[in-house]
Amino acid sequence: MDLSNKTIAVIGLGYVGLPLAVEFGKTRPVIGFDINPKRVTELTSGKDHTLECSSEELSAASQLRYTCDAQVLRSAEVYIVTVPTPVDRANRPDLTPLVRASEMAGSVLKRGDIVIYESTVYPGATEEVCVPVLEATSGLRFNVDFYCGYSPERVNPGDKEHRLPTIKKVTSGSTPEVADAVNSLYLAIITAGTHQASSIKVAEAAKVIENTQRDLNIAFVNELSVLFGRLGIDTLEVLEAAGTKWNFMPFRPGLVGGHCIGVDPYYLTHKAEEVGYHPQVIQSGRRINDNMGRYVARTTIRMMLKNGLDVPRCRIGILGITFKENCPDIRNSKV
Repeated sequence: MDLSNKTIAVIGLGYVGLPLAVEFGKTRPVIGFDINPKRVTELTSGKDHTLECSSEELSAASQLRYTCDAQVLRSAEVYIVTVPTPVDRANRPDLTPLVRASEMAGSVLKRGDIVIYESTVYPGATEEVCVPVLEATSGLRFNVDFYCGYSPERVNPGDKEHRLPTIKKVTSGSTPEVADAVNSLYLAIITAGTHQASSIKVAEAAKVIENTQRDLNIAFVNELSVLFGRLGIDTLEVLEAAGTKWNFMPFRPGLVGGHCIGVDPYYLTHKAEEVGYHPQVIQSGRRINDNMGRYVARTTIRMMLKNGLDVPRCRIGILGITFKENCPDIRNSKV
């Protein structure tokens, strides 16, 4: 299976989809699709409000065209889905964007086409949720008429050093032949190389534990900061001293927000509970990090009272409102 001469459609042009579409669009025909007409207009004019791609980078993608018309997708043979996977108010996975993107892809799917998912999900979601939608919408049969791949995104918003081509990519496919084809597809743009997983489920699990591990490491130092605050010890001084040992991991306390680290662990715990296992460590880490915004606010108020300030009448200045530095995204910001 050779995908080198196939037209690619990237569905979703946010922090993940746009850099991908731009990189592929430098060397081959690419359709960049987004449901937001304003986003399409913005990109067509050579601007990106997410700041992930410069005007020069957008111009370099000479074979990339933008659209919000789903019918244009019919000319593609490879569909890459890069839509958000948020949680609802009860912190349960909200797969609505993924299902709708699958319905859209299914409506234009043809025999021999491949649908590749990059959105972070729990192990099994691609084959248990997305594939049935593709089959129902298209009337085609999975692994007979069409195929799927999964290659989780590893974009780090605002990071100008670790860009898409320089971050190693995990790839997978629904059959051995498709897995090889998907791997070769990404190798054309990923200079850091790829890691071909044995199955879609393995690739899905690898992605979701990357962010879960980071969430837990931050939760640990956040808990230490609360403890050391009560003990009258400077947390950063402790971490600096401990960091003199070669294998001490250099994490720092802080607010965990955004659309990845503070969300993805809930996808893993959801699947765990679905199969009858109740994770304790992961959920504990989430509770700690979710409460850090409240902890910071209460600590600040206590300091204000200690200094004789009339808290209800004070005007508060907050420097920085996004969930991380060098990024305009305020989704799930703990500020």
